[in-house]
Amino acid sequence: MPSIFSRIVQGEIPCYKVAETEDYLAFLDVRPQAKGHTLCIPKKEIDYIFDVDDELYAGLWLFAKIVAKALEQEVPCQRIGTAVVGLEVPHAHIHLIPLNSISDLSFGKEPVQMSPDEMSDLAARIAARIRTS
Repeated sequence: MPSIFSRIVQGEIPCYKVAETEDYLAFLDVRPQAKGHTLCIPKKEIDYIFDVDDELYAGLWLFAKIVAKALEQEVPCQRIGTAVVGLEVPHAHIHLIPLNSISDLSFGKEPVQMSPDEMSDLAARIAARIRTS
């Protein structure tokens, strides 16, 4: 059975898309730990990030760097933090989370509440930064 992320890649489930290439996709997390929390995934479904082949793995991190630079231009923060957990969805992914304190990287807190319109607007603004960066 395809993961929820594979279903997003296939267009079966909508997402707030931030960036896309032939091999990678970035979209806003629907349960964000901070405003702008973005997920970067390889389109190829691989459960564990350390099972991703070297070329795809390196490309994923370079893709995440491009997305992170656009994200930090759009969402005021001190840094963009990264996390790779891999327990919640069986599809390799990198969390990009705008940080103003170390507690912003805690997955134990309640998600930030954002309306669908706020999510769509933010995704479009981040995407525009990527196209013009």
